[in-house]
Amino acid sequence: MVKVEDAVIARWETGGSRFEVLVDPEAAQAVKDGKDIDLTDKLALDQVFKDAKKGDQVSDEHLEKTFHTRDLATIAKQIVLKGEVQVTTEQRHQLQAVKHRQIVQTIARNAMNPQTGAPHPAARIDAAMTEAKYHVDPFRPVDVQVQEVLAKLRPLLPIRLDVVKVRIRLPGQHYPRVIGELKGLGRILEEQWLADGTWSGMVEIPAGVQTELYEMLNARSKGAAETALVK
Repeated sequence: MVKVEDAVIARWETGGSRFEVLVDPEAAQAVKDGKDIDLTDKLALDQVFKDAKKGDQVSDEHLEKTFHTRDLATIAKQIVLKGEVQVTTEQRHQLQAVKHRQIVQTIARNAMNPQTGAPHPAARIDAAMTEAKYHVDPFRPVDVQVQEVLAKLRPLLPIRLDVVKVRIRLPGQHYPRVIGELKGLGRILEEQWLADGTWSGMVEIPAGVQTELYEMLNARSKGAAETALVK
């Protein structure tokens, strides 16, 4: 359970009635982001209120009439999804900082400079967002805000969300140390073993992962891997 002093009020008003729960702010943000979060252990109190500050509770009968269930976690999730989350200034700043990093990381991982084919470093994305004066909403989904940020950044940076294909040749003895991470970074489109024991494959990865891929291959194969960007 989250402490009462650390919780925020999620409030939904419908049909002339108000429903409030005290919920962990990070859990509320995750629900707003569309994640499947069980709020059972994320509530400060196992109650739904008309007014949480006054302690006025909603009757079980009224909850069942409105939500068609008495399951608190299910009701709380609907309140968070459909309603507003009341946070303090400090909490909002903290949640904004988390969401800002998520947006930067998502763009840096999936975008590239279409003029060079190279990824944009996260620091460059971050600086461009500051220059564009984009206001991050802590409770709106990352993917929605990424598209808005890209629209703001395009006048400032040559940038495009894309995937790239990379052909890889790797001495067979390094394959076991590489294949797991390779699958984690992207999608293997084709692969084969050559007569000399070399593994050859082509992977599709988010454009911004190129540097990470090359560094991983170099480290795991001690510089023996060969790569070529497929145009």
